[in-house]
Amino acid sequence: MGTLPEERQVYHVLESTRVSPDSNILRVGFQGRNHLGWDDKTPTCISVYSENAKAKSYSPITHPSERGTFALLVKSYPLQPGGGVGAYLCGLKKGDTFEAKVKSNRVVHSSSDIVGRWSQVGLVAGGTGIAPLYQLLQILLRDDASVISILSINKREEDILLKAELDELARKHPSRIRVTYSLTDEVKPGYESGRGNAEMALRALPNPSLKREVMVFVCGKDGFVESYGGKVGREKTSDGSKGKKIQGELLGILKEAGFDASQVFKY
Repeated sequence: MGTLPEERQVYHVLESTRVSPDSNILRVGFQGRNHLGWDDKTPTCISVYSENAKAKSYSPITHPSERGTFALLVKSYPLQPGGGVGAYLCGLKKGDTFEAKVKSNRVVHSSSDIVGRWSQVGLVAGGTGIAPLYQLLQILLRDDASVISILSINKREEDILLKAELDELARKHPSRIRVTYSLTDEVKPGYESGRGNAEMALRALPNPSLKREVMVFVCGKDGFVESYGGKVGREKTSDGSKGKKIQGELLGILKEAGFDASQVFKY
């Protein structure tokens, strides 16, 4: 039978590759299940435990149907009290192990399914927020027929994660993928400038007038997500731990651009 996804278990580092000045892609192996999550089309997410027992969530950048392996994009934030899982993972070498467990399915406006629900999908990523959205992109490209618009916002060109992969997918699927990049700390030809505003959102993302045909996913640091869609709340828990996310009121850039709460999910 093997270990169930929700049980904490050991994962093996097969390879670790530096892909930006402070980020690695880890190829990870596991045993006991055919694929990482609960099925082969639903987005997956794992809680990784560092040496000091602190946990952080990571979404693989590979399609959930992969057997026995997956890839993680990890940014090496400095070690600090209550944090440092990224630095811990980026410090692992081939043959090292870490402990993690698969989190329960994320519910997107009443369903964990993302296949066959929308004809137009927007992905708004701040920095490493591209990682879970890239997994969504993998699923939508393989199992869905939607058109996907990607807005990736970073400080500098060298900080753009998965750029080569995104550009290659856009080249292969010109009728289904369009990618817009914006830089906040430098100005370069071919790039938008700044964190964004309603006008940029309307240029880069699906038209909100399409109503139920549209869904925009936003992922990044809390401040980034808040600027695009408003604050994300947390359910209260009895033990003081972090509760499940609550979407909260839609505010910010996407509201200014004309989207409504049913068209936006703060990932």
